[in-house]
Amino acid sequence: MRILLVEDDPLISRNVRDVLERNGYLVEQVDNGEDAWFLGDTEDYAAIILDLGLPVLDGLSVLKRWRENGQRLPVLILTARGDWAERVEGIDAGADDYLAKPFQMAELLARLRALIRRSSGQASSIISVGNIRIDTIHQAVSIDGQPVKLTPMEMRCLTYLATQDGRVVSQMELTDQLYAQDFERDSNSVEVLVGRLRKKLGPNIIKTKRGFGYILENGAL
Repeated sequence: MRILLVEDDPLISRNVRDVLERNGYLVEQVDNGEDAWFLGDTEDYAAIILDLGLPVLDGLSVLKRWRENGQRLPVLILTARGDWAERVEGIDAGADDYLAKPFQMAELLARLRALIRRSSGQASSIISVGNIRIDTIHQAVSIDGQPVKLTPMEMRCLTYLATQDGRVVSQMELTDQLYAQDFERDSNSVEVLVGRLRKKLGPNIIKTKRGFGYILENGAL
């Protein structure tokens, strides 16, 4: 899943990005509020991690602009400001959660997973679609109780489709969620990826709606 990380501290930003990528997320990273506002307003992310103390435009102003423009992506505020009044201000401005520095990476991951689950209507870290079971914490997949070994990219693709609640996902949207902006995108990349998943999971797991995209249907397995 595609995450926007907005943090101007190079060390924190690098460490958070490394942890997120090791846990299967695609991370795009900026270090100022102006770039953050533009990307969050024009791109599609599963969630945004937003620092408040940003140069150019502070994080609280960025968040307010997103919400005023109708942007409803889940936002986790990540900041050194620990005062309860500032936390209330951030949540009132539209933040979905708040984590003060210093923090444990395990807690950041847990909060991020919870935000994404809530935004997609999932109550558990385990996603079940038909006979497929996806463990988003341990990045594991099984079919009828039998483990299936997937690559990180295959896991990312399957998880994203599974969280769309039976919605058809276009090839362009799936490409945006799976590949970085600077990736040299080939129109066949997603088709090849879905083809590999079908070989591992079964030919009818991911269906193609001609002219529309891909769908993972609960009960169509």
